Amino acid sequence: MEPSLRSRVRAGDPDAFAVLFDDFAQAVHHLAFRLTGSSQEAEEVVSLTFLEAWRLRSGIEPEGESLRPWLMGIAVNVVRNFSRASRRQRAAMARLPAPGAVPDFADELAGRIDDTARLAAVRAAFGKLRPAEQDVVALCVWSELDYVAAAQALGVPVGTVRSRLSRARRKLRQLAGEPDGGSEQLSDGRRPAVRPAQGGTR
Repeated sequence: MEPSLRSRVRAGDPDAFAVLFDDFAQAVHHLAFRLTGSSQEAEEVVSLTFLEAWRLRSGIEPEGESLRPWLMGIAVNVVRNFSRASRRQRAAMARLPAPGAVPDFADELAGRIDDTARLAAVRAAFGKLRPAEQDVVALCVWSELDYVAAAQALGVPVGTVRSRLSRARRKLRQLAGEPDGGSEQLSDGRRPAVRPAQGGTR
């Protein structure tokens, strides 16, 4: 990303924000879908992420390479807040009287998503991690940020990212019934999630 674009985004240039959206909206949606399991919710997360990015634009560091770590950090927080709101909404709906019978299109919708059962299993295991561990898996594994970029996104030391990711991988292997020395990959069934490179921000 050009340094001038970072400065323009920080200054609130709408055209620069349009470029930011074009560059990273798909990556935010991909991460949000893996975290929520819902394409519709992922679309809402994308909108909320860029609205929050606009609100927080003045906090962008003047120097840096890519704005992707900053944006992905915002997306992780948005998903967490969105999930809390969704749980409250579901709890409120559960207290309402049961509606009359209506056609159920859930199976049809689920059939359009590849490897739905696999994704659900991954998300179930993911949900048993601590929030801090979920964050590093989301950023380092699913968003493929390196340790330095993830540390920047979360505002924590690089060593903290390493240790949290190591614990998360160990727990996920245990949940999957794999030996502790097993693979460190985590997949949604469509594409292997590989160990991130230790170089610069992707």
